[in-house]
Amino acid sequence: MTISGMTAPAMLTLAQVNAMSDAAFVEAFGSVYEHSPWVAAQAAKSRPFADLGGMCAAFSTAMRAAPEAAQYALVRAHPELGHRLGVDPGLTAASAQEQGGAGLDRLTPEEYTHFRALNDAYTHKFGMPFVICVRKVGGHAKQVIAQAMEQRLASTPQAELAEALSQIDAIAALRLHDKVVA
Repeated sequence: MTISGMTAPAMLTLAQVNAMSDAAFVEAFGSVYEHSPWVAAQAAKSRPFADLGGMCAAFSTAMRAAPEAAQYALVRAHPELGHRLGVDPGLTAASAQEQGGAGLDRLTPEEYTHFRALNDAYTHKFGMPFVICVRKVGGHAKQVIAQAMEQRLASTPQAELAEALSQIDAIAALRLHDKVVA
């Protein structure tokens, strides 16, 4: 990660985070919420953070205070799960690593067909991609994720937006913990 032209340490301390300029903060944390640096820009206004939990809460508050249209845009900025390698040029390195950790980059042809059908049905019904914190799924991730997609297809649009935002918060909290020493 580079901050103001300098290579930053892999992990930042809270003191370093609190001392950053707003621009450096957005540069360092703008990707935590997928393709949505506006969340980091809003969270920066809540500094200084007393602890990492407070930092995570500031990001969540910024996201949840946004208008519904911005929230939908944030959800839509997330990639579909189970894309074939090279099919989604907008896939961030963090998303690729997270999906790879769940085995979604190694789907069999049958699994890919199943995920494609679930993604299409979900997007058709809700107008946004299915979002789940794959790092929290655990063992048998592909099956657990497919089951969650099937179950959530029975949900309402309002409930799904709320669930997607909760899942995005979980993803972001893990990404922040990857970047900042508690």
